[in-house]
Amino acid sequence: MRRLLISTGEVSGDLQGGLLVKALREEADSRGLELEVVALGGERMRRAGATLLANTMAMGAIGLWEALPLVWPTLQIQRRVDQWLRQSPPDGLVLIDYMGANVNLGLKVKRRLPGTPILYYIAPQEWAFRVGEGGTTRLIGFTDRILAIFPEEARFYASRGADVTWVGHPLIDTLTHLPSRDEARAQLGLQPGQRLLLLFPASRQQELRYLLPNLAQAAAELQRRCPGLQVVVPAGQASFEPVLRDTLEQAGVKARVIPAAEADALRPALCAAADLALNKSGTVNLELALRGVPQVVVYRVSRPTAWVAKQILRFKVDHISPVNLVVGERLVPELLQDELTPESVVEAALPLLEDPAARERVAEGYGRMRALLGEPGVTRRAAAAILDALPGGRES
Repeated sequence: MRRLLISTGEVSGDLQGGLLVKALREEADSRGLELEVVALGGERMRRAGATLLANTMAMGAIGLWEALPLVWPTLQIQRRVDQWLRQSPPDGLVLIDYMGANVNLGLKVKRRLPGTPILYYIAPQEWAFRVGEGGTTRLIGFTDRILAIFPEEARFYASRGADVTWVGHPLIDTLTHLPSRDEARAQLGLQPGQRLLLLFPASRQQELRYLLPNLAQAAAELQRRCPGLQVVVPAGQASFEPVLRDTLEQAGVKARVIPAAEADALRPALCAAADLALNKSGTVNLELALRGVPQVVVYRVSRPTAWVAKQILRFKVDHISPVNLVVGERLVPELLQDELTPESVVEAALPLLEDPAARERVAEGYGRMRALLGEPGVTRRAAAAILDALPGGRES
């Protein structure tokens, strides 16, 4: 029996972690290897077969002040992890994104269990942003191998001395068995010619405060300008559902909120049927792009956090959306900090709803992006590399 600890946080990490756990179990079965997967993650990972050591879905925050309410819960999880490491040391550790917590965990395991292989899958996007004069690359000191999902990520870490394997982006593996647009629209009960607008405002609690009101007001204005426009909002977490409904109602949006428990099952149909999405920056941008949905990307943090990032940390980034980072240009609109207003969202959204040339330009860019993300079989390649790193992981 081999025991593997996988650590991640937030909704997107749980999504990718769930795909990886499924692939790990399939790969282990093919090798005749008994594998126990223990996770710091969420329900998707649990449903895929992992035993949850702690649920970390509510632990994500961006910013110093935003993270303060999470200090005590984080300390509680750390104590639980410390006890587990003493009692049941793993044969390997896999870290998925979630930079602050995972860097601390990686350093701890390297110090306490120096022979334990540590792999970083979906590394923090240090290749895309700069703090001061360059990326921090702290994870190279404790990581035995980085499983890169972007070509530029692989080049960045390899050039700094890391052992890197480029496996491709795991969302590529989700593109099989997708419904057609007509099938999806029928499943969702849309009328012929009725357009569908998706809102993905939040995977973190703070994003409900900083992003949702502007997106809700923009959606209300788009409904006024485009009669019959259907608005659908999949909930990122069950706890978000009341806030989503209240904020949309206050903004005057006629919208359907998809409960978090149903959102994953309906996601392929929603993306296949959508005409436009208004969404936060994150993995969802790539998901929509791979399914051909035009989008407007937004993000905002508190003013103190933004000031510290700019003036003290000298944080710089050419683009914030993963779509734009991959293609190296402003393919989809980005509205950040003070640029984010209901009016600016509507101004960016209307051409993508109504101008065929604008939609075609985005579709062409999406095609170029897709070519840079690798070939199917990503999660099985990652799973194979992880099992290869474990003591006796090659047994059959």
